[in-house]
Amino acid sequence: MGSRNTAPVTHRRVNWAGLGWMFLFFWYFSGVAQLLIIQAGVAGWKGMVQASMVTLLWMVPLLLFPARTRLLAGVLGIILWVSSLAGLGYFLIYGQEFSQSVIFIMFDSNMQESSEYLGHYFSWSIVAVIVAYSLGGLLLWTRVRPVYLPRKALVACCVLFLGVSVGYNAVHQYFKRATVKLAAAKFEENIEAAAPWQIVVGYHQYRQQLDEMSKMLATQAHIPPLKNLTDQHAGQRSTLVLVIGESTTRQRMSLYGYGRPTTPNLDQIRSQLQVFDNVIAPRPYTIETLQQLLTFADEEHPDLYLSTPTLVSVMKQAGYKTYWITNQQTMTKRNTMLTLFSKQADVQTYLNNNRDQNETSQYDGDVLDPFSKALADDAPRKFIVIHLLGTHMSYHYRYPPTYDYFKDRSGVPANVTDDQLAVYNSYDNAVRYNDYVVSSLIKRFSNTDPNGLLLYLSDHGESVYDPVAPKVLGRNEAAPTRPMYTVPFIVWSSPSWKAAQANLPLDGAYLHRPYSTSHFIHTWADLAGLRFDEFAPSQSLVNADYKQGRLLIGNPHTPSGLRDFNSLPIDPLQAPAAQVAQHKNDPAPGTVPKTAND
Repeated sequence: MGSRNTAPVTHRRVNWAGLGWMFLFFWYFSGVAQLLIIQAGVAGWKGMVQASMVTLLWMVPLLLFPARTRLLAGVLGIILWVSSLAGLGYFLIYGQEFSQSVIFIMFDSNMQESSEYLGHYFSWSIVAVIVAYSLGGLLLWTRVRPVYLPRKALVACCVLFLGVSVGYNAVHQYFKRATVKLAAAKFEENIEAAAPWQIVVGYHQYRQQLDEMSKMLATQAHIPPLKNLTDQHAGQRSTLVLVIGESTTRQRMSLYGYGRPTTPNLDQIRSQLQVFDNVIAPRPYTIETLQQLLTFADEEHPDLYLSTPTLVSVMKQAGYKTYWITNQQTMTKRNTMLTLFSKQADVQTYLNNNRDQNETSQYDGDVLDPFSKALADDAPRKFIVIHLLGTHMSYHYRYPPTYDYFKDRSGVPANVTDDQLAVYNSYDNAVRYNDYVVSSLIKRFSNTDPNGLLLYLSDHGESVYDPVAPKVLGRNEAAPTRPMYTVPFIVWSSPSWKAAQANLPLDGAYLHRPYSTSHFIHTWADLAGLRFDEFAPSQSLVNADYKQGRLLIGNPHTPSGLRDFNSLPIDPLQAPAAQVAQHKNDPAPGTVPKTAND
């Protein structure tokens, strides 16, 4: 009788079924949440692709140590399961993808707030889903089995899985980015969709941003207040509202003459509004624009925000209780400046905690209830900032299905191709939904019979296959077009506020003044009835002493790259003939024309 061979059998063929079950088990803890996100229409496939690629990393130790497959799978599975519960639970409650912003809120809350949160959102249905989810993971674990590979196949698989999951991404970012720090940040962003990196990366980024924000807040705390500030409305109950839009060019608003009915609600109340039609943003990017719009910095003095108060600080100095309601993804590394502005407010409401706001449905209608709550506050003097997501790319995520209004070529310029049509229409639909949100804010505000005003403007515009640049989509400071900078600027004032501000006639020629929002803080001070030593009446859009200056656009840290907005080409279909004729005499692109004030 021959002896029995107890050595493990080395299969010549790859056990594809074993590899499949192994992958499915690890993928489960990231893929289920991503599938729910896609199914709900909250985001696209980007997160799913990233999570699926990173999943391959966990298969490597099982292939290297097949005799311990079940043990390793169990230990790794528990880690992935625990870390994935936060993302799954957050989606079940909010319908959003877990992100660094959520971690910021978690650590920014006290124990009482956390207890109230759990008590408010506790649901047996959520418990049932989590139990079913956990049982699904356990069932998949029972299907995991050892996979023995020949040495060459083992090496090939390990190299491939490591490369696809993290290796290629790390090397690619290292050579693509200017610094190791930037490369590491982008690498983290590309693995964040998968468990447990949602928690690990999120917490790491939270700590980085918290340190940076703490330094900025400390710097702001040492900035002296404005000198000799006076308030025309001191002692009065008043509410002032600033609504900041996103990526909305006025050239696509029927309120400004666009052929499609993209702003039917604002059109209906136009007689109640002061509609300024010649206002531009200095830069086509949110952070860079707001750094000027909400501070004393401008294109010629870009660093003044480091030594002068922000608009929120100014309003607090004037005795206003301040609120910041935002649907922007605020608490991320890119948006530290936005966090600085918001954290200076007395009350903050953060609505958008998605990991990737560009590819996520997060509707601005969510700001309406927090706004009503702020209006109901008993504070006698209130300053409320509302920061919308507006018409930010990707446009089809900015409005609910009921606002899918424009679907065909009716009213579409001839230059728009069939391939461009869907995007062109989705932008107009986003503008139409933005009209609903802004008009609803005005309606809710006016219904409180306030003493005050509401001002709406957009941070910058957007170029979306417009006739002046038929192939351009988005924003690019290196290749500027007019739609990237032309922004809406409208004011609604209560009757009592208008009467008190009779010295500011917001009509006639005032509405057509060329103006850059880089000087906005002076206009706001005028509208709010504030005066201080630093106030410049010549830079206020609504002041009798206003002086027209150069409408500079571009990166102020490279002055040679600054140019006058009026040097940009004009779309002859959207501009008066006289303006086109005048434009023929404009300076060559890339130059800043001299004026009498130089």
